[in-house]
Amino acid sequence: MAGIAALDVAADERDRLCTVGPDDVDPAPALTFARNVFVPLTTACRYTCSYCTYFDPPGEASLMSREAVRAVLETGADAGCTEALFTFGDTPDARYTEIHDQLDDWGHDSIHDYLHAMCELALDVGILPHSNPGDLRHREMDRLADVNASMGVMLETTADVDAHAGPRKKRPEQRLDTIRAAGEVGIPFTTGILVGIGEDWDDRAESLLAIRALHEEYGHIQEVIVQPVAENERWSGPVPEIETLRRAVAMARHALPEEISVQVPPNLAPVREVLDCGVDDLGGVSPITDDHINPDYAWPALRELESIADDAGVPLEERLPTHDHYVEDGWLSSTIERAIDHDDEAGERYRTVLGRT
Repeated sequence: MAGIAALDVAADERDRLCTVGPDDVDPAPALTFARNVFVPLTTACRYTCSYCTYFDPPGEASLMSREAVRAVLETGADAGCTEALFTFGDTPDARYTEIHDQLDDWGHDSIHDYLHAMCELALDVGILPHSNPGDLRHREMDRLADVNASMGVMLETTADVDAHAGPRKKRPEQRLDTIRAAGEVGIPFTTGILVGIGEDWDDRAESLLAIRALHEEYGHIQEVIVQPVAENERWSGPVPEIETLRRAVAMARHALPEEISVQVPPNLAPVREVLDCGVDDLGGVSPITDDHINPDYAWPALRELESIADDAGVPLEERLPTHDHYVEDGWLSSTIERAIDHDDEAGERYRTVLGRT
């Protein structure tokens, strides 16, 4: 297993990164965002992280039906969305017998097989899939890459933190292996760090350098999210102060090559107060669905994003779930390329966002 040690994060480089602050980086010349629709495929998750409100226990976890998924996708297409953000907890373990039984009844042998079918459905409806399915092995990643414009998983941290503790503990080595598998497969990938779950500054620097090392090997990291832990019904710990977030964002911008975007979610953080720290992306924002992972925090309206960009004195540019340079450099599967090039309303929408029309 390719763990943290295999990424050769040097202590002196980590220490240097820990000295970086907002004064050491420049503001970005533009801000980008994607117009998405949120599809919470299942709330079953093998992990029980203490900051997460998304997962439900066995007997309560839900699984969206094909009909329910189609209804959300069609609403998104009608609203001009170009990204279907498929999210769910990591592979349900043996505790979720009802979820497995339902998948079997629907003719699917795993949640990943069902996800593949729902990504095909999204393409049929006219929205490009971006899936965040948690930890994946190489063969699972390879199959899903064919029907996704991009994929992602949050590294969160390379540290061993109490927030991940429990009998089904989330391990950073598994996250790193998933990010590596995406590189081996060759799909544009989104990852990020979660700030405030018990990690320290050395851990944040190590996490960013681990992401950079994987990108240097494969070239596949399109954006890194710097996300503060949010107060919710399960998280009673402190949330990061603004100066902590500003420093973490600046460290990310300093650590990562220019082609990797740095994103701060506008519904979870005071974005206006960190724009001078190198933020150049506002992520996927939905005009029609909630942030089902953080349901207490509503998406800002497009006019609010425009106001954020105006205050910063930079243009706001819409993008696809895949960042433009990956599209132009031929990273997409033939399935996704056909969807973009297709002579229909969806293809025209994609090409308009890309500036090809």
